[in-house]
Amino acid sequence: MSRKEQDIKRLIASQCHIGTKQLHFDMKRYVSHRSDNGSYILNLEETWQHIKLAARIIAAIDQPQDVMVVSSRPIGQRAVIKFAHYTQASSTRSARWTPGTLTNQSNSASGKFQEPQLLIVTDPHLDRQAIVEASYVNIPVIALCNSDTPLQYVDIPIPVGNRETKSISMIYWLLAREVKILRGELGQNEEWDVLVDLFYHKEITNDQLGVTDNLVKQEAEGEDHEQQVDGEKADKDW
Repeated sequence: MSRKEQDIKRLIASQCHIGTKQLHFDMKRYVSHRSDNGSYILNLEETWQHIKLAARIIAAIDQPQDVMVVSSRPIGQRAVIKFAHYTQASSTRSARWTPGTLTNQSNSASGKFQEPQLLIVTDPHLDRQAIVEASYVNIPVIALCNSDTPLQYVDIPIPVGNRETKSISMIYWLLAREVKILRGELGQNEEWDVLVDLFYHKEITNDQLGVTDNLVKQEAEGEDHEQQVDGEKADKDW
């Protein structure tokens, strides 16, 4: 099985091809058909080709930190951070975009003003402010685009259903792998030993919170007991 066939299977398993029930005219060329439940199905051939194209653009940037990747969607934040880690790119520290990050030079003193050569966004709907600011300063934009996404100010769209963490994570994992191959850090047919699971957004359940609270409570009770014992010992010594 070729590398391309393996990647297409990965995209299918991550449901990257399942779009929304709305279709924007700009995304019509990337849609193959409509499913029985009304969801638009994206053409994974286009997705794969655009991942390869985006990787070439990213690898062409001389300084990796001049590539900025953002996600205002919380389920994509971990994938963004992992992508930035493995490609030495820069990423936003939180899901909230600070207005003026690309345009307001008075933010230089606080370190919030940045001048990247390339911007990658996870959802053009939620990352609209970042895309608009990039257009003001002529920064090219790569975006993960769903079937209902307008492509205004987007230079390279990657068609994908960007409403699930597994689909977002798979795109960033494939993109990071392709960038490493183009930079010579990974062989053309070499398997990347990093699992895509590391890019997944993790939800903390109530059970996990309960376990954490119990551990904190036990530690606090242990410290109180030690302090009480030390106090009693000091009284005896006195």
